[in-house]
Amino acid sequence: MRVVVTGATGNVGTSVVSALAADERVTEIIGIARRMPKWRPPRTQWVSLDVERHDLTPWFTGADAVIHLAWLIQPSRDAAELERVNVRGSARVFETAAEAGVGVLVHASSVGVYSPGPSDRAVDESWPREGVKSLFYARHKAAAEKLLDGLEARHPDLRVVRLRPGLIFKREAGPEIRRLFAGPLLPARLLRPGLLPVLPLPQGLVVQAVHTADVAEAYRLAALSEHARGAYNIAADPVLDAGELARVLGSRAVSVPARVVRALADVTYRARLQPAPAGWLDMGLAVPTMSTERARTQLGWTPRHTSEQALLEMLEGMRMPHGAQTPPLDAHAGGRFRQGELRTGVGAR
Repeated sequence: MRVVVTGATGNVGTSVVSALAADERVTEIIGIARRMPKWRPPRTQWVSLDVERHDLTPWFTGADAVIHLAWLIQPSRDAAELERVNVRGSARVFETAAEAGVGVLVHASSVGVYSPGPSDRAVDESWPREGVKSLFYARHKAAAEKLLDGLEARHPDLRVVRLRPGLIFKREAGPEIRRLFAGPLLPARLLRPGLLPVLPLPQGLVVQAVHTADVAEAYRLAALSEHARGAYNIAADPVLDAGELARVLGSRAVSVPARVVRALADVTYRARLQPAPAGWLDMGLAVPTMSTERARTQLGWTPRHTSEQALLEMLEGMRMPHGAQTPPLDAHAGGRFRQGELRTGVGAR
């Protein structure tokens, strides 16, 4: 079986490639990324491509499955570049996969695709998919799924799977997650559980997390299981509300009005002190809690890590950068003393 993975060198991509390489049914993996890694997993060929600018047909032709992970979160201050890769790039991947006769297309959607919903009860995959309008990430995820709706209508023989995970963490992704969301000014030592006596959190914050290795297993099942089709929510237990987060981090939760936290996030983003726009907080407060029953009963997916374990691993990776041998996960990608992040305008490019 020949599997193509776009965005194969990031947090999720590296684990997906490892999961596929461990399955003897997968005879060849084509890993597509913009920058080539030093990492050399078994039966994997690396290809340097931009999914929106370059011809994907030679690599998709003859493939049994395409797993589409390529996605930009930064540069958050360049809206045109984000839309080019996330929306137009996804459209090219989808259409090329159908034209090349690929058997299955697995798309990396997200909890961010969902419209605002309840946090006190779990919703299934039929919840409306309009995203959260104040965040490009959510808008782009919703747009990509609408493209998939049209593709499925035009190509009913193409098996399409959409995975909608919560927050995705592993130790090796710590340096990348810090660069993408916290920026160069965050002191890593503050991330040690038990260090902060109080943990200020916005009112109503409830999130779901999952270990990257478990997400990768869901992608492997989606690509290789002939019955897998449609959307699957992917998250581990427990759901992380304020009390649970405080317990895991060894602190006492202190509720802060969401409007105050949002104002602070917006001011620090505009001042280029950190690279994440305030819309990320809007999404975190708005998206519903997801039921993962369909993934567990129909896809046969069971996470091996709790959400707490995934979170603690990621924090350890941010404090004591391990990283990996790929450009996105390189522990030193920000440069000495994080000067590279400052030179790029903290999310500008």
